[in-house]
Amino acid sequence: MKSLVTYKPFTLGDVWGDFDRMIDRIFSDTPIWDARIPAVDVREEKDRYVLEAELPGLTDKDVEVKVEDNLLTISSKKDESREEKRNGYLIRERRSSSFQRSFVLPNDVDKENITAQFKNGLLTLDMKKLASAQPKSIPVREG
Repeated sequence: MKSLVTYKPFTLGDVWGDFDRMIDRIFSDTPIWDARIPAVDVREEKDRYVLEAELPGLTDKDVEVKVEDNLLTISSKKDESREEKRNGYLIRERRSSSFQRSFVLPNDVDKENITAQFKNGLLTLDMKKLASAQPKSIPVREG
């Protein structure tokens, strides 16, 4: 399916931010590949497209899915804070993580009837094709 395209703007400022986040992940319990961009699989079936995004550590309330014109956007922002008292010291840590991925939808997607399901860290989007885009058999008469 060549009509789904990932939109990922790049600026020079992102290089240092990504590097810092990668270093933070090396010294934390979170795997490096979890750092910013979730893995996404897209497959085309006869009457629909299915998009599956791996979002470990998130819940359905942490994820937002939007469609604007032909652009499908999956995003999340999660803020965490932790407070710990140890050896007479008070340790407060705050962490914020976010991501956004956008995909250009094919013209044959029924944008009004996209469904989303979130289960065990896997977001599944079911995007049915328009009935007008389905192949139609035309009977041939003798004559």
